[in-house]
Amino acid sequence: MKINGTAYRTIWLSDDGWSVEIIDQTKLPHELVTARLATMEDAAVAIRTMQVRGAPLIGATAAYGVCLALREDATDEAMDAAIAHLAEQRPTAVNLRWALEEMRKAIRNLPREERVAAAYRQAARLCDEDVETCRMIGIQGLRLIEEIAAKKEPGEPVNVLTHCNAGWIACVDWGTATSPIYQAHDKGIAMHVWVDETRPRNQGASLTAYELGAHGVPHTIVVDNAGGHLMQHGKVDVVIVGTDRVAASGDVANKIGTYLKALAAKDNDIPFYVALPHSTIDWRIDDGFKIPIEERSSDEVLKISGRLPNGSVVTVEIAAPGSGAGNPAFDVTPARLVTGLITERGICPASAEGLINLYPDRV
Repeated sequence: MKINGTAYRTIWLSDDGWSVEIIDQTKLPHELVTARLATMEDAAVAIRTMQVRGAPLIGATAAYGVCLALREDATDEAMDAAIAHLAEQRPTAVNLRWALEEMRKAIRNLPREERVAAAYRQAARLCDEDVETCRMIGIQGLRLIEEIAAKKEPGEPVNVLTHCNAGWIACVDWGTATSPIYQAHDKGIAMHVWVDETRPRNQGASLTAYELGAHGVPHTIVVDNAGGHLMQHGKVDVVIVGTDRVAASGDVANKIGTYLKALAAKDNDIPFYVALPHSTIDWRIDDGFKIPIEERSSDEVLKISGRLPNGSVVTVEIAAPGSGAGNPAFDVTPARLVTGLITERGICPASAEGLINLYPDRV
């Protein structure tokens, strides 16, 4: 996707051919800054501190973290230790563990002297596959938008509400929930996106709005609690969100607040879709409420960062002094509230049967 007319991916190899460059998402939307990852621990820190975030991008970054670890020590013991350490950085997104296991499978039976080169090939393959997977999610979701647009007056926009950031910034390119939006926009369909600010980290206001604006997609930031109001007044045609993990039952774990949007959509008879790649499905879990929910620092609730008129970016306290804060990062939306799952293979009901029909090779 593009920022000011320049095409970007979120992660790429540096000119030296071995270290890794990322867009530092903690600096957005105020600055477009890249960071260099030169060690496995750099990759771990980037994942933990959310310099990179979004389930697919976390997996891609972890894959390159394995590459960087093997440059230092290509033994089985070092590889296993690196994979275990990287896996600990974020507990909810299943793509992290999926990507690490893909790296292990590609490397474990190779002679030590071949492992580094093989690891870099595998990491690059995973990144390229993510781009193609997200492109195909967009193609599958595009027909939903086209169906809505066909019922509109000429030039009347399709209004999509989304939550958090499931855009290209959360993947290697295209995004999941945003891929259908970008493809519809690029095809000339009039689009408008309601962007939830997504407290506490404001990924909607800072990231989704940033990337939509950079690509020229019309959008409006709204507070998280405005979604139901917009739905009640006929201003939302469809809700499309991403996910960090989908259980084999079709239950969905996504950024905190997603469940409330699904409830409001159900009450207002508005379709609620979840866009995801195959790597986000956790076939080992048959109940979404078994998915571990990450509890993040209370500082994310009690403080907020912003830019002052002089251009400086500062973090300020916003809560009553001495108050504590809880910060569950995700919630679970039961499958019964999900109209359908948009995957690279097609759109299916949010159910065990629906997923198996799309992925019979998992049986």
